Amino acid sequence: MAEERRTLVRWLLGGGFSASVVSFLYPAIRFMSPPAVPDAAVNEVSAGRVQDFKPNSGKIVKFGSRPALLIRAGDSEWRAYSAICTHLNCTVQFQESSHQIWCACHNGFYDLNGKVVSGPPPNPLEEYAVRVRGDEVVISRRA
Repeated sequence: MAEERRTLVRWLLGGGFSASVVSFLYPAIRFMSPPAVPDAAVNEVSAGRVQDFKPNSGKIVKFGSRPALLIRAGDSEWRAYSAICTHLNCTVQFQESSHQIWCACHNGFYDLNGKVVSGPPPNPLEEYAVRVRGDEVVISRRA
């Protein structure tokens, strides 16, 4: 009878200990591997009004769940690219002084066509189409 009680106590203590370990580890494991968040299916976005952009300037705009870089290269010349560097997914920015797109993470440079000029980026930036509708600037995915 005493042996049966010891076995029962061992099972209860072992089960309680196992449940405690699982209750500590499960949230940590879930935190380490968060669920995949699908990209918002956006094909077009309004970036602002033409008057908001001076020539030779750039601005980061939200394109779905990712950033885009809109550049007004001249009075009527517009360019838009994914603002995510192809090297390590850092956010790029437009440098007015050099007329280039710059990634601050590892000093990578792209030209105004989105092509790599120098640094570690392996590929050009993804290009978007830009249209001016009235006084609104619209960025869209290329077909």
